[in-house]
Amino acid sequence: MADTAKIALGGKDQDYAVMHGSVGPDVVDIRKFYAQTGAFTYDPGFTSTAACQSAITYIDGDEGVLLHRGYAIGDLAEKSSYMEVCYLLLNGELPSKDELAKFSGTITRHTMVHDQMSSFFRGFRRDAHPMAIMCGVVGALSAFYHDSTDITDPNQRLIASHRLIAKIPTIAAMAYQYSVGRPFVYPQNSLSYTGNFLRMTFGNPAEPYEVNPIVEKAMDRIFILHADHEQNASTSTVRLAGSSGANPFACIAAGIACLWGPAHGGANEAALNMLHEIGTVDRIPEYIARAKDKDDPFRLMGFGHRVYKNYDPRATVMQQTVREVLGELGVTDPVFDVAIALEEMALSDPYFIEKKLFPNVDFYSGVILSAIGFPTTMFTVLFALARTVGWVAQWNEMISDPEQKIGRPRQLYTGATARDYVSIDKR
Repeated sequence: MADTAKIALGGKDQDYAVMHGSVGPDVVDIRKFYAQTGAFTYDPGFTSTAACQSAITYIDGDEGVLLHRGYAIGDLAEKSSYMEVCYLLLNGELPSKDELAKFSGTITRHTMVHDQMSSFFRGFRRDAHPMAIMCGVVGALSAFYHDSTDITDPNQRLIASHRLIAKIPTIAAMAYQYSVGRPFVYPQNSLSYTGNFLRMTFGNPAEPYEVNPIVEKAMDRIFILHADHEQNASTSTVRLAGSSGANPFACIAAGIACLWGPAHGGANEAALNMLHEIGTVDRIPEYIARAKDKDDPFRLMGFGHRVYKNYDPRATVMQQTVREVLGELGVTDPVFDVAIALEEMALSDPYFIEKKLFPNVDFYSGVILSAIGFPTTMFTVLFALARTVGWVAQWNEMISDPEQKIGRPRQLYTGATARDYVSIDKR
């Protein structure tokens, strides 16, 4: 491909440089397009626009590829740990044994939250949605940790990054315990990142909590699979907020708010609700027929993906994990029977195979989280917990980018043209 692209507009041709990434589509550099032509480009949703350069995550939706720093998501989920993936996303390389131990120890020492935050929680109603609490409390972290809000100081940025990754699980667990009227459970430094979160969420001060290793591994995999996903809506929100110079706690709170939208972070909840609607295995053929009917508004939730036009690479890992968890916990619920049967029918149905409507990670994660005991209101909170490291890594990359500018999308104005003001007594 040529190193320049020619665009003809208003009878004039302009040449624009073509940029080549290490892998993936080429990108036409149109930064001077407005200055040279007086026109903007129109791209609702920015689906054809590269807003930044990034070396963190690569996705090829057509081929079903997801790489973190070059490593396949399947390999990371099978062979790695969430703490190791956090180190990888933040630093660009997998850690040595000593580096991982030091990093994990640093995160562990930051898991406690400021004691006054317990009082902060009491300002919320007991029936407040956990995501509402997450937005408020994470945004308020900057009021408690003034010593890590100077984004021009690399050391403060590092401390803020570690604090966010460490404290989000504690805050998420506190949000859950608050919603069910139980006392907060302090972190326990002898446990793993994921085991600690499970204990803080489901434990109580009156008795010891034993972390189930199968459940712990399943949760760790879910965290890995949701750690980062390139320039999605919430990540773009974090970058846009950060481009103004906002402190990192405010930026992550903005990402959480964006993730709360049902089109982004609520997909696994929608998939579980669909399974409840189907109810029993014998009703699956009826719903599959409805899904095939173009005139029926019903859609199978948890199948297909906006980015992945092939199989979701994260779903492959979850296929086995969902069976491990259900087998270990011995949970009896028709919803889980429906999930397994629906998966098998869809994977063997020519219609779904032709349309490439395969189960995605949300289909499996909703089933797993429900079996573990999480209410659906916590699903998006868990997504935010896992995604925090991706947001932090992307934010750090943006701050360090010499080409970074404050975000300023343009518009195609369709409102009224200039007109004279009419005083109120003449209207």
